[in-house]
Amino acid sequence: MRLTYLAYTFSLVMKYFSIVLIFPAIVALWYKEYSAIHPFIIAAVSIMILASFIKRIVPNAKNIKSINDIKKSEGLTVVTFSWIFAGLFASIPYLFFGITPINALFESFSGITTTGATAFTTFDYPHALIFWRSFTQWLGGMGIIVLFIAVLPQFAIAGRQLFFAEAPGPTEEKFTPRIKSTAAALWKIYAGLTLVEFILLNSFGMNGFDSLCHSLSSLSGGGFSPNQTSLIGCSHKILWTITFFMFFAGANFNLQYSAWTKLNPFLLFKNEEFKTYFSVVLIIALLLSCSLFANMHYTFFDSLVHSFFNISSLVSSTGFCSVDFAKWDYTSKILLFTIMLFGSCASSAGGGLKVTRWLLIFKIMKSEMMKILHPKAVYNIKIGNYIVPKEILYQTLMFVSFYFAFIVLSAFLVAILEKDTIVAVVGSVAAVGNIGPGLGQIIGPLGSFADLTVWTKLILIIDMLAGRLELIPFLVLFQKDLWVFKR
Repeated sequence: MRLTYLAYTFSLVMKYFSIVLIFPAIVALWYKEYSAIHPFIIAAVSIMILASFIKRIVPNAKNIKSINDIKKSEGLTVVTFSWIFAGLFASIPYLFFGITPINALFESFSGITTTGATAFTTFDYPHALIFWRSFTQWLGGMGIIVLFIAVLPQFAIAGRQLFFAEAPGPTEEKFTPRIKSTAAALWKIYAGLTLVEFILLNSFGMNGFDSLCHSLSSLSGGGFSPNQTSLIGCSHKILWTITFFMFFAGANFNLQYSAWTKLNPFLLFKNEEFKTYFSVVLIIALLLSCSLFANMHYTFFDSLVHSFFNISSLVSSTGFCSVDFAKWDYTSKILLFTIMLFGSCASSAGGGLKVTRWLLIFKIMKSEMMKILHPKAVYNIKIGNYIVPKEILYQTLMFVSFYFAFIVLSAFLVAILEKDTIVAVVGSVAAVGNIGPGLGQIIGPLGSFADLTVWTKLILIIDMLAGRLELIPFLVLFQKDLWVFKR
Protein backbone atom coordinates (compact mmCIF):
# COMPACT_ATOMS: atom_id res chain seq x y z
CA MET A 1 0.00 0.00 0.00
CA ARG A 2 1.05 3.58 -0.60
CA LEU A 3 1.14 5.50 2.65
CA THR A 4 0.86 8.86 0.89
CA TYR A 5 -2.42 7.84 -0.77
CA LEU A 6 -3.80 6.49 2.49
CA ALA A 7 -2.91 9.66 4.38
CA TYR A 8 -4.29 12.00 1.72
CA THR A 9 -7.58 10.14 1.23
CA PHE A 10 -8.19 9.56 4.93
CA SER A 11 -7.48 13.21 5.79
CA LEU A 12 -9.86 14.27 3.01
CA VAL A 13 -12.68 12.09 4.39
CA MET A 14 -12.07 13.35 7.94
CA LYS A 15 -12.01 16.98 6.82
CA TYR A 16 -15.42 16.69 5.24
CA PHE A 17 -16.79 14.64 8.13
CA SER A 18 -16.03 17.57 10.44
CA ILE A 19 -18.45 19.70 8.41
CA VAL A 20 -21.47 17.55 9.37
CA LEU A 21 -21.06 18.67 12.98
CA ILE A 22 -22.53 22.01 11.99
CA PHE A 23 -26.01 20.44 11.89
CA PRO A 24 -26.37 19.63 15.63
CA ALA A 25 -24.92 23.11 16.33
CA ILE A 26 -27.73 24.60 14.24
CA VAL A 27 -30.26 22.54 16.23
CA ALA A 28 -28.77 23.96 19.45
CA LEU A 29 -29.18 27.47 18.06
CA TRP A 30 -32.77 26.74 17.00
CA TYR A 31 -33.73 25.64 20.51
CA LYS A 32 -31.60 28.40 22.12
CA GLU A 33 -29.45 25.79 23.90
CA TYR A 34 -26.31 27.86 23.50
CA SER A 35 -24.26 25.84 25.98
CA ALA A 36 -24.74 22.80 23.73
CA ILE A 37 -22.98 24.39 20.76
CA HIS A 38 -19.33 24.27 21.85
CA PRO A 39 -19.10 20.42 22.23
CA PHE A 40 -19.77 20.05 18.51
CA ILE A 41 -17.40 22.87 17.57
CA ILE A 42 -14.65 21.25 19.67
CA ALA A 43 -15.29 17.89 17.96
CA ALA A 44 -15.18 19.50 14.50
CA VAL A 45 -11.94 21.37 15.27
CA SER A 46 -10.38 18.17 16.66
CA ILE A 47 -11.14 16.33 13.43
CA MET A 48 -9.70 19.17 11.33
CA ILE A 49 -6.52 19.15 13.41
CA LEU A 50 -6.15 15.38 12.92
CA ALA A 51 -6.71 15.67 9.16
CA SER A 52 -4.13 18.45 8.86
CA PHE A 53 -1.63 16.62 11.09
CA ILE A 54 -1.80 13.41 9.04
CA LYS A 55 -1.20 15.26 5.77
CA ARG A 56 1.81 17.03 7.25
CA ILE A 57 3.42 14.12 9.08
CA VAL A 58 3.34 11.73 6.08
CA PRO A 59 5.96 12.80 3.52
CA ASN A 60 4.52 14.03 0.20
CA ALA A 61 0.90 13.38 1.27
CA LYS A 62 0.01 17.03 0.82
CA ASN A 63 1.46 16.95 -2.71
CA ILE A 64 -1.03 14.31 -3.94
CA LYS A 65 -3.22 15.88 -6.62
CA SER A 66 -5.43 12.94 -7.58
CA ILE A 67 -6.47 9.58 -6.08
CA ASN A 68 -7.99 8.17 -9.26
CA ASP A 69 -5.68 5.13 -9.25
CA ILE A 70 -6.29 4.15 -5.60
CA LYS A 71 -6.12 0.37 -5.15
CA LYS A 72 -8.73 -1.92 -3.63
CA SER A 73 -6.62 -2.72 -0.56
CA GLU A 74 -6.06 1.00 -0.03
CA GLY A 75 -9.78 1.65 -0.38
CA LEU A 76 -10.60 -1.02 2.21
CA THR A 77 -8.07 0.47 4.63
CA VAL A 78 -9.31 4.04 4.17
CA VAL A 79 -12.94 3.01 4.67
CA THR A 80 -12.19 0.99 7.80
CA PHE A 81 -10.10 3.71 9.45
CA SER A 82 -12.61 6.38 8.43
CA TRP A 83 -15.36 4.52 10.27
CA ILE A 84 -13.18 3.92 13.32
CA PHE A 85 -12.18 7.57 13.64
CA ALA A 86 -15.66 8.82 12.77
CA GLY A 87 -16.95 6.79 15.72
CA LEU A 88 -14.20 8.08 18.00
CA PHE A 89 -14.71 11.74 17.17
CA ALA A 90 -18.50 11.44 17.12
CA SER A 91 -18.25 10.45 20.79
CA ILE A 92 -16.69 13.77 21.84
CA PRO A 93 -19.96 15.73 22.25
CA TYR A 94 -21.35 13.06 24.61
CA LEU A 95 -18.48 13.68 27.05
CA PHE A 96 -19.66 17.24 27.71
CA PHE A 97 -23.00 16.06 29.11
CA GLY A 98 -21.78 13.87 31.96
CA ILE A 99 -21.60 10.62 29.97
CA THR A 100 -18.66 8.36 30.81
CA PRO A 101 -16.01 7.80 28.09
CA ILE A 102 -16.93 4.12 27.56
CA ASN A 103 -20.66 4.93 27.33
CA ALA A 104 -19.90 7.83 24.98
CA LEU A 105 -17.91 5.47 22.72
CA PHE A 106 -20.65 2.84 22.89
CA GLU A 107 -23.38 5.36 21.99
CA SER A 108 -21.28 6.86 19.22
CA PHE A 109 -20.36 3.59 17.53
CA SER A 110 -23.90 2.30 18.00
CA GLY A 111 -25.10 5.39 16.18
CA ILE A 112 -22.59 5.54 13.33
CA THR A 113 -22.97 1.80 12.63
CA THR A 114 -26.79 2.14 12.81
CA THR A 115 -27.00 -0.48 15.54
CA GLY A 116 -29.25 1.42 17.94
CA ALA A 117 -28.19 -0.27 21.17
CA THR A 118 -28.09 2.44 23.82
CA ALA A 119 -26.15 3.08 27.00
CA PHE A 120 -28.49 5.94 27.94
CA THR A 121 -30.42 5.56 31.18
CA THR A 122 -32.03 9.00 30.92
CA PHE A 123 -33.00 11.18 27.98
CA ASP A 124 -32.78 14.48 29.82
CA TYR A 125 -30.27 15.96 27.38
CA PRO A 126 -30.32 18.97 25.00
CA HIS A 127 -32.11 18.61 21.67
CA ALA A 128 -28.77 18.94 19.87
CA LEU A 129 -27.34 15.78 21.46
CA ILE A 130 -30.52 13.76 20.89
CA PHE A 131 -30.54 14.95 17.27
CA TRP A 132 -26.84 14.01 16.94
CA ARG A 133 -27.64 10.40 17.91
CA SER A 134 -30.21 10.10 15.13
CA PHE A 135 -28.17 12.08 12.61
CA THR A 136 -25.12 9.85 13.02
CA GLN A 137 -27.38 6.90 12.23
CA TRP A 138 -28.68 8.61 9.12
CA LEU A 139 -25.12 9.26 7.92
CA GLY A 140 -24.11 5.68 8.67
CA GLY A 141 -27.19 4.12 7.09
CA MET A 142 -26.27 4.86 3.51
CA GLY A 143 -22.59 5.32 4.27
CA ILE A 144 -20.47 8.35 5.08
CA ILE A 145 -18.12 7.82 2.17
CA VAL A 146 -20.95 7.06 -0.27
CA LEU A 147 -22.25 10.54 0.61
CA PHE A 148 -18.88 12.12 -0.12
CA ILE A 149 -18.61 10.21 -3.41
CA ALA A 150 -22.00 11.65 -4.38
CA VAL A 151 -21.14 15.30 -3.68
CA LEU A 152 -17.36 15.72 -3.89
CA PRO A 153 -15.47 16.01 -7.21
CA GLN A 154 -12.30 14.47 -5.69
CA PHE A 155 -14.07 11.08 -5.53
CA ALA A 156 -15.56 11.16 -9.03
CA ILE A 157 -13.32 8.37 -10.34
CA ALA A 158 -11.49 7.04 -7.28
CA GLY A 159 -14.81 6.48 -5.54
CA ARG A 160 -15.23 3.04 -7.10
CA GLN A 161 -12.85 1.27 -4.70
CA LEU A 162 -14.20 3.21 -1.71
CA PHE A 163 -17.83 2.64 -2.73
CA PHE A 164 -17.56 -1.13 -2.92
CA ALA A 165 -15.51 -1.25 0.28
CA GLU A 166 -18.32 0.49 2.17
CA ALA A 167 -21.55 -0.52 0.38
CA PRO A 168 -23.15 -3.51 2.15
CA GLY A 169 -23.89 -6.68 0.21
CA PRO A 170 -22.27 -9.75 -1.31
CA THR A 171 -22.04 -8.39 -4.86
CA GLU A 172 -20.56 -5.27 -6.43
CA GLU A 173 -23.76 -3.73 -7.70
CA LYS A 174 -24.18 -0.42 -9.47
CA PHE A 175 -26.95 0.71 -11.76
CA THR A 176 -25.47 3.72 -13.54
CA PRO A 177 -22.27 3.81 -15.63
CA ARG A 178 -20.50 6.08 -13.14
CA ILE A 179 -20.04 5.33 -9.44
CA LYS A 180 -20.56 9.01 -8.60
CA SER A 181 -23.97 8.92 -10.32
CA THR A 182 -24.86 5.71 -8.50
CA ALA A 183 -23.95 7.20 -5.14
CA ALA A 184 -25.90 10.37 -5.91
CA ALA A 185 -28.97 8.37 -6.97
CA LEU A 186 -28.85 6.30 -3.79
CA TRP A 187 -28.68 9.41 -1.63
CA LYS A 188 -31.53 11.06 -3.54
CA ILE A 189 -33.95 8.23 -2.84
CA TYR A 190 -32.63 7.89 0.73
CA ALA A 191 -33.09 11.60 1.49
CA GLY A 192 -36.40 11.71 -0.42
CA LEU A 193 -37.93 8.88 1.59
CA THR A 194 -36.69 10.48 4.81
CA LEU A 195 -38.42 13.74 3.89
CA VAL A 196 -41.68 11.98 2.99
CA GLU A 197 -41.67 10.09 6.28
CA PHE A 198 -41.02 13.30 8.24
CA ILE A 199 -43.98 15.02 6.56
CA LEU A 200 -46.30 12.06 7.18
CA LEU A 201 -45.35 11.64 10.85
CA ASN A 202 -45.77 15.36 11.46
CA SER A 203 -49.18 15.34 9.77
CA PHE A 204 -50.28 12.39 11.94
CA GLY A 205 -49.70 14.36 15.15
CA MET A 206 -46.07 13.67 16.10
CA ASN A 207 -44.18 16.86 17.00
CA GLY A 208 -41.59 18.19 14.56
CA PHE A 209 -38.46 17.21 16.51
CA ASP A 210 -39.64 13.65 17.19
CA SER A 211 -40.76 13.32 13.56
CA LEU A 212 -37.31 14.36 12.36
CA CYS A 213 -35.39 12.06 14.72
CA HIS A 214 -37.62 9.04 14.04
CA SER A 215 -37.39 9.62 10.27
CA LEU A 216 -33.58 9.83 10.40
CA SER A 217 -33.39 6.70 12.55
CA SER A 218 -35.92 4.55 10.68
CA LEU A 219 -34.70 5.12 7.10
CA SER A 220 -31.17 4.37 8.27
CA GLY A 221 -32.16 1.12 9.97
CA GLY A 222 -30.84 2.71 13.15
CA GLY A 223 -33.44 2.74 15.89
CA PHE A 224 -32.40 5.57 18.20
CA SER A 225 -35.56 7.22 19.48
CA PRO A 226 -35.66 10.61 21.23
CA ASN A 227 -37.95 8.99 23.81
CA GLN A 228 -37.00 6.51 26.51
CA THR A 229 -40.04 4.36 25.68
CA SER A 230 -39.33 4.38 21.92
CA LEU A 231 -42.71 4.39 20.10
CA ILE A 232 -44.83 2.78 22.79
CA GLY A 233 -48.19 4.51 23.02
CA CYS A 234 -48.15 5.99 19.50
CA SER A 235 -51.24 5.82 17.30
CA HIS A 236 -51.72 3.04 14.78
CA LYS A 237 -51.32 5.59 11.96
CA ILE A 238 -47.83 6.49 13.16
CA LEU A 239 -46.87 2.85 13.75
CA TRP A 240 -48.03 1.72 10.29
CA THR A 241 -46.21 4.66 8.68
CA ILE A 242 -42.92 3.84 10.41
CA THR A 243 -43.44 0.13 9.64
CA PHE A 244 -43.64 0.96 5.93
CA PHE A 245 -40.43 3.00 5.94
CA MET A 246 -38.53 0.51 8.11
CA PHE A 247 -39.49 -2.26 5.72
CA PHE A 248 -38.11 -0.29 2.76
CA ALA A 249 -35.02 0.68 4.74
CA GLY A 250 -34.23 -3.04 4.63
CA ALA A 251 -34.95 -3.35 0.90
CA ASN A 252 -32.38 -2.88 -1.87
CA PHE A 253 -32.11 0.86 -2.62
CA ASN A 254 -30.80 0.18 -6.14
CA LEU A 255 -33.96 -1.78 -6.87
CA GLN A 256 -36.14 0.87 -5.26
CA TYR A 257 -34.52 3.57 -7.38
CA SER A 258 -35.39 1.65 -10.55
CA ALA A 259 -38.98 1.04 -9.38
CA TRP A 260 -39.65 4.63 -8.29
CA THR A 261 -38.02 6.32 -11.31
CA LYS A 262 -39.97 4.07 -13.70
CA LEU A 263 -43.15 4.52 -11.62
CA ASN A 264 -43.56 0.75 -11.61
CA PRO A 265 -43.61 -0.78 -8.10
CA PHE A 266 -44.23 -4.21 -9.64
CA LEU A 267 -40.56 -4.23 -10.65
CA LEU A 268 -39.82 -4.97 -7.00
CA PHE A 269 -41.58 -8.32 -7.23
CA LYS A 270 -39.58 -9.37 -10.28
CA ASN A 271 -36.51 -9.44 -8.06
CA GLU A 272 -35.87 -12.78 -6.31
CA GLU A 273 -34.23 -11.22 -3.26
CA PHE A 274 -37.09 -8.76 -2.67
CA LYS A 275 -39.72 -11.49 -3.13
CA THR A 276 -37.95 -13.62 -0.54
CA TYR A 277 -37.59 -10.66 1.82
CA PHE A 278 -41.26 -9.71 1.44
CA SER A 279 -42.47 -13.30 1.83
CA VAL A 280 -40.42 -14.04 4.96
CA VAL A 281 -41.52 -10.79 6.63
CA LEU A 282 -45.16 -11.49 5.76
CA ILE A 283 -45.11 -15.11 6.98
CA ILE A 284 -43.20 -14.43 10.23
CA ALA A 285 -45.35 -11.38 10.99
CA LEU A 286 -48.57 -13.36 10.48
CA LEU A 287 -47.29 -16.18 12.68
CA LEU A 288 -46.32 -13.65 15.34
CA SER A 289 -49.73 -12.03 15.06
CA CYS A 290 -51.39 -15.40 15.70
CA SER A 291 -49.10 -15.97 18.70
CA LEU A 292 -49.91 -12.56 20.19
CA PHE A 293 -53.63 -13.09 19.63
CA ALA A 294 -53.65 -16.58 21.17
CA ASN A 295 -50.98 -16.35 23.88
CA MET A 296 -50.85 -12.68 24.84
CA HIS A 297 -54.58 -12.02 24.29
CA TYR A 298 -54.06 -8.99 22.08
CA THR A 299 -57.02 -7.79 20.02
CA PHE A 300 -56.98 -8.77 16.36
CA PHE A 301 -55.90 -5.31 15.14
CA ASP A 302 -53.34 -4.80 17.93
CA SER A 303 -51.76 -8.17 17.17
CA LEU A 304 -51.39 -7.18 13.50
CA VAL A 305 -49.92 -3.74 14.08
CA HIS A 306 -47.46 -4.84 16.77
CA SER A 307 -46.36 -7.96 14.91
CA PHE A 308 -45.72 -6.18 11.59
CA PHE A 309 -44.08 -3.21 13.32
CA ASN A 310 -41.63 -5.21 15.42
CA ILE A 311 -40.84 -7.75 12.70
CA SER A 312 -40.10 -4.90 10.26
CA SER A 313 -38.04 -3.20 12.96
CA LEU A 314 -35.83 -6.24 13.58
CA VAL A 315 -35.53 -7.52 10.00
CA SER A 316 -34.34 -4.06 8.88
CA SER A 317 -32.09 -3.93 11.98
CA THR A 318 -33.81 -0.72 13.07
CA GLY A 319 -34.65 -1.63 16.64
CA PHE A 320 -37.66 0.55 17.43
CA CYS A 321 -40.34 -1.05 19.56
CA SER A 322 -44.09 -0.41 19.83
CA VAL A 323 -44.41 -2.55 22.96
CA ASP A 324 -42.05 -4.13 25.47
CA PHE A 325 -41.60 -7.46 23.66
CA ALA A 326 -39.32 -8.66 26.46
CA LYS A 327 -42.58 -9.54 28.23
CA TRP A 328 -43.96 -11.61 25.34
CA ASP A 329 -44.37 -15.37 25.51
CA TYR A 330 -41.64 -17.82 24.49
CA THR A 331 -43.09 -18.56 21.02
CA SER A 332 -43.23 -14.87 20.14
CA LYS A 333 -39.64 -14.34 21.26
CA ILE A 334 -38.44 -17.27 19.15
CA LEU A 335 -40.09 -15.70 16.09
CA LEU A 336 -38.35 -12.39 16.87
CA PHE A 337 -34.97 -14.09 17.29
CA THR A 338 -35.47 -15.92 13.98
CA ILE A 339 -36.02 -12.68 12.10
CA MET A 340 -32.98 -11.14 13.81
CA LEU A 341 -30.82 -13.84 12.19
CA PHE A 342 -32.45 -13.40 8.78
CA GLY A 343 -31.34 -9.84 7.98
CA SER A 344 -32.20 -7.35 5.27
CA CYS A 345 -31.41 -7.05 1.55
CA ALA A 346 -28.08 -6.22 -0.06
CA SER A 347 -27.48 -2.51 -0.80
CA SER A 348 -29.95 -1.50 1.90
CA ALA A 349 -29.55 0.45 5.12
CA GLY A 350 -30.29 -2.70 7.11
CA GLY A 351 -27.85 -5.13 8.69
CA GLY A 352 -27.74 -8.84 9.37
CA LEU A 353 -26.51 -11.66 7.21
CA LYS A 354 -28.46 -10.39 4.15
CA VAL A 355 -31.21 -12.18 2.21
CA THR A 356 -29.03 -12.81 -0.84
CA ARG A 357 -26.54 -14.77 1.22
CA TRP A 358 -29.30 -16.96 2.67
CA LEU A 359 -30.57 -17.60 -0.87
CA LEU A 360 -27.09 -18.56 -2.04
CA ILE A 361 -26.50 -20.85 0.94
CA PHE A 362 -29.72 -22.78 0.33
CA LYS A 363 -29.03 -22.98 -3.41
CA ILE A 364 -25.51 -24.27 -2.76
CA MET A 365 -26.96 -26.92 -0.42
CA LYS A 366 -29.54 -27.93 -3.04
CA SER A 367 -26.88 -28.08 -5.75
CA GLU A 368 -24.65 -30.33 -3.64
CA MET A 369 -27.54 -32.70 -2.92
CA MET A 370 -28.41 -32.88 -6.61
CA LYS A 371 -24.78 -33.69 -7.44
CA ILE A 372 -25.00 -36.73 -5.19
CA LEU A 373 -27.91 -38.00 -7.29
CA HIS A 374 -26.47 -36.88 -10.63
CA PRO A 375 -22.65 -36.71 -10.29
CA LYS A 376 -22.02 -35.79 -13.94
CA ALA A 377 -24.59 -33.01 -14.10
CA VAL A 378 -23.53 -29.34 -14.16
CA TYR A 379 -25.57 -26.97 -12.02
CA ASN A 380 -25.38 -23.21 -12.32
CA ILE A 381 -26.53 -21.28 -9.27
CA LYS A 382 -28.60 -18.25 -10.21
CA ILE A 383 -30.07 -15.24 -8.47
CA GLY A 384 -32.85 -14.25 -10.86
CA ASN A 385 -31.32 -14.48 -14.34
CA TYR A 386 -27.81 -13.84 -13.05
CA ILE A 387 -25.43 -16.82 -12.90
CA VAL A 388 -23.42 -16.38 -9.73
CA PRO A 389 -19.66 -16.84 -10.33
CA LYS A 390 -17.86 -19.46 -8.26
CA GLU A 391 -15.76 -16.69 -6.73
CA ILE A 392 -18.88 -15.07 -5.25
CA LEU A 393 -20.13 -18.44 -3.96
CA TYR A 394 -16.80 -19.04 -2.24
CA GLN A 395 -16.84 -15.54 -0.75
CA THR A 396 -20.39 -16.11 0.51
CA LEU A 397 -19.44 -19.36 2.27
CA MET A 398 -16.40 -17.65 3.76
CA PHE A 399 -18.45 -14.67 4.93
CA VAL A 400 -21.14 -16.83 6.57
CA SER A 401 -18.44 -18.84 8.35
CA PHE A 402 -16.76 -15.68 9.63
CA TYR A 403 -20.11 -14.15 10.58
CA PHE A 404 -21.20 -16.97 12.87
CA ALA A 405 -17.67 -17.54 14.17
CA PHE A 406 -17.58 -13.86 15.16
CA ILE A 407 -20.90 -14.22 16.98
CA VAL A 408 -19.83 -17.43 18.76
CA LEU A 409 -16.50 -15.95 19.90
CA SER A 410 -18.17 -12.73 21.05
CA ALA A 411 -20.94 -14.61 22.89
CA PHE A 412 -18.36 -16.84 24.60
CA LEU A 413 -16.37 -13.86 25.88
CA VAL A 414 -19.43 -11.87 26.95
CA ALA A 415 -20.90 -14.91 28.74
CA ILE A 416 -17.72 -15.19 30.81
CA LEU A 417 -17.76 -11.47 31.62
CA GLU A 418 -21.49 -11.09 32.33
CA LYS A 419 -22.30 -14.62 33.53
CA ASP A 420 -25.53 -14.38 31.53
CA THR A 421 -26.04 -16.58 28.46
CA ILE A 422 -29.07 -14.64 27.15
CA VAL A 423 -27.23 -11.32 27.27
CA ALA A 424 -24.19 -12.94 25.65
CA VAL A 425 -25.92 -14.69 22.73
CA VAL A 426 -28.63 -12.16 21.96
CA GLY A 427 -26.32 -9.20 22.58
CA SER A 428 -23.71 -10.58 20.18
CA VAL A 429 -26.29 -11.32 17.48
CA ALA A 430 -27.77 -7.84 17.93
CA ALA A 431 -24.34 -6.16 17.77
CA VAL A 432 -22.83 -8.05 14.82
CA GLY A 433 -26.13 -7.77 12.92
CA ASN A 434 -26.40 -4.05 13.82
CA ILE A 435 -29.89 -4.77 15.15
CA GLY A 436 -29.71 -2.91 18.45
CA PRO A 437 -31.96 -4.10 21.25
CA GLY A 438 -31.94 -7.73 22.31
CA LEU A 439 -34.37 -9.85 24.26
CA GLY A 440 -34.74 -9.94 28.03
CA GLN A 441 -35.03 -7.22 30.63
CA ILE A 442 -31.38 -6.09 30.72
CA ILE A 443 -30.76 -5.35 27.01
CA GLY A 444 -34.36 -5.65 25.82
CA PRO A 445 -36.29 -2.96 23.92
CA LEU A 446 -36.63 -0.77 27.02
CA GLY A 447 -33.35 -1.83 28.59
CA SER A 448 -29.90 -0.29 28.46
CA PHE A 449 -26.37 -1.59 27.90
CA ALA A 450 -25.11 0.90 30.51
CA ASP A 451 -24.71 -1.65 33.31
CA LEU A 452 -22.61 -4.10 31.30
CA THR A 453 -18.90 -4.27 32.07
CA VAL A 454 -16.41 -2.04 30.26
CA TRP A 455 -14.88 -5.08 28.51
CA THR A 456 -18.29 -6.26 27.33
CA LYS A 457 -19.01 -2.85 25.84
CA LEU A 458 -15.65 -2.85 24.06
CA ILE A 459 -16.36 -6.30 22.60
CA LEU A 460 -19.79 -5.17 21.41
CA ILE A 461 -18.31 -1.99 19.90
CA ILE A 462 -15.93 -4.16 17.86
CA ASP A 463 -18.91 -6.36 16.90
CA MET A 464 -20.92 -3.36 15.73
CA LEU A 465 -18.07 -1.95 13.67
CA ALA A 466 -17.22 -5.32 12.11
CA GLY A 467 -20.89 -5.97 11.30
CA ARG A 468 -21.36 -2.59 9.60
CA LEU A 469 -18.19 -3.05 7.55
CA GLU A 470 -19.41 -6.52 6.52
CA LEU A 471 -16.53 -8.21 8.41
CA ILE A 472 -14.08 -8.57 5.51
CA PRO A 473 -12.60 -5.01 5.47
CA PHE A 474 -12.29 -5.25 9.25
CA LEU A 475 -10.62 -8.69 9.23
CA VAL A 476 -8.27 -7.68 6.42
CA LEU A 477 -6.64 -5.25 8.85
CA PHE A 478 -5.19 -8.23 10.72
CA GLN A 479 -3.33 -9.55 7.67
CA LYS A 480 0.35 -8.64 7.91
CA ASP A 481 0.70 -8.42 4.11
CA LEU A 482 -1.61 -5.40 4.16
CA TRP A 483 0.90 -3.42 6.20
CA VAL A 484 3.68 -3.43 3.61
CA PHE A 485 3.96 0.24 2.67
CA LYS A 486 5.31 1.86 -0.47
CA ARG A 487 5.77 5.47 -1.38
